[in-house]
Amino acid sequence: MGAISRRGLLGMGVGAAAALGVAGCSASGQDGAEGQRVKNASPARPKLIGDGSTADSGKQPHQPGPPERLEPGQTPPQFVIFSWDGAGEVGNGLFPRFRKLAKDHGAAMTFFLSGLYLLPEGKKHLYLPPNNKPGASDIGYLSDGHIRETLDNVRRAWLDGHEIGTHFNGHFCTGRGSVKHWTPAQWQSETDQAMSFVTKWRTHTGFSDLDPLPFDYRKELVGGRTPCLLGQDNLLPTARKLGWRYDASSPGGRQVWPRKKNGIWDFPLQQIPFPGHSFEVLSMDYNILANQSQNSTKAPPAN
Repeated sequence: MGAISRRGLLGMGVGAAAALGVAGCSASGQDGAEGQRVKNASPARPKLIGDGSTADSGKQPHQPGPPERLEPGQTPPQFVIFSWDGAGEVGNGLFPRFRKLAKDHGAAMTFFLSGLYLLPEGKKHLYLPPNNKPGASDIGYLSDGHIRETLDNVRRAWLDGHEIGTHFNGHFCTGRGSVKHWTPAQWQSETDQAMSFVTKWRTHTGFSDLDPLPFDYRKELVGGRTPCLLGQDNLLPTARKLGWRYDASSPGGRQVWPRKKNGIWDFPLQQIPFPGHSFEVLSMDYNILANQSQNSTKAPPAN
């Protein structure tokens, strides 16, 4: 994707935003997002699952109230969707920074967690990526310290009301092992492994002093985004089999109400205007950076 990688650039992942004008129903009659969110605390004693990596804490806090039908002639609301690919915290403070930003503005986000970010490099042989060597990955494994930070932030993000989706594992974009060529059965394997890395992090890391992730990932996981926005056609049959509600792997959609593909809601990244230019860019921060600052985080401020 250019001279610098998305992972090296952002550490925690890639952010995307999409705006939808909706004519059907609104979450609330209030304009502010904070006014639309219901604050309900998790139970004090969550029920541990498996090896204690995750726990059933009941209903997730800070969820929207029921939708209300619009009155005739009422202006429909606009929904802005924020999502992050990877969701790893590597010591640069981006994960807590954007959690705080969301809290300050009453926003909700989706964090597409890469399963490998919870698997120590010393256990990489446990990862069997389709069409690639065991343990192979096009993104780096995290240090123990960064795995701890990632777990802490994922836990806090869910308690803040954010969604935890999946960005799968090895992020293979090119060559014969690219996710572009994976079959539905291989997507099933990749998803099963991502689930295992999230739900068995305590076994894999040996960490015994950390709180569990406060959700049942088998129920929480209802959507994802493929690496490089590739391979959606073969992922969708698997996603439908798994009971997912949506997929966010399409590139270049228009700012319109989403439709279903193969029975799954399709939430594409969108093409948005690029001021001062005759073309549009994908609604991802890396793509904006690459076009505006020539892949440099230290480009002239005028850019």
